[in-house]
Amino acid sequence: MDFLLDPNIAYLFLLGGVLLAMMSLATPGTGFFEVGALFCIALAGYAIYHLSFNWWALVLLALSIVPFVYAIQKPKRELYLALSILLLVVGSVFMFPRREGQAVVNPLVAIVASGLVAGFLWLAVRKSLEASNAKPSHNLEELVGQIGEAKTKVHDDGSVQISGELWSARSEKPIAVGSSIRVVGREGFVLIVKKEH
Repeated sequence: MDFLLDPNIAYLFLLGGVLLAMMSLATPGTGFFEVGALFCIALAGYAIYHLSFNWWALVLLALSIVPFVYAIQKPKRELYLALSILLLVVGSVFMFPRREGQAVVNPLVAIVASGLVAGFLWLAVRKSLEASNAKPSHNLEELVGQIGEAKTKVHDDGSVQISGELWSARSEKPIAVGSSIRVVGREGFVLIVKKEH
């Protein structure tokens, strides 16, 4: 476990843990991000416990979650996302104090890793927010009244084609394959149809 006491390794685990924790807040329920964050933060915590560190940088890392949570709750809050990323980068870069005029964490490692994490967070969170706030491209209510064709025999179940798409359907009376149908209602994703005369 001595390799974990290298400040560069500890820095990368810490940055990865915070990144995974933020991703678990943005996309909850997968379990992958939560377990990964716990693992990385535990390894980084081991190193931080054995190395000297700046308390204020640890506080900045913890505070970076506040604007992040605020940013993911509603769209158009990129400023808070940017503030969260800035706190994350500054807190992680200055986590370990300088020794004899030299940075403990290699500046190249800090710049590259922080830049990659910041860019990934910016893109991933904005895209996941756009997807979660997007209106459905299909308005199922618009299907009612449309005319289509029975692709299978329709009665208790069957398939119909409406506007170039296949839908599950059922009807009160049997409808033969190839018959023209009209959508008269729906139950979830199942269309209620009748034969069009």
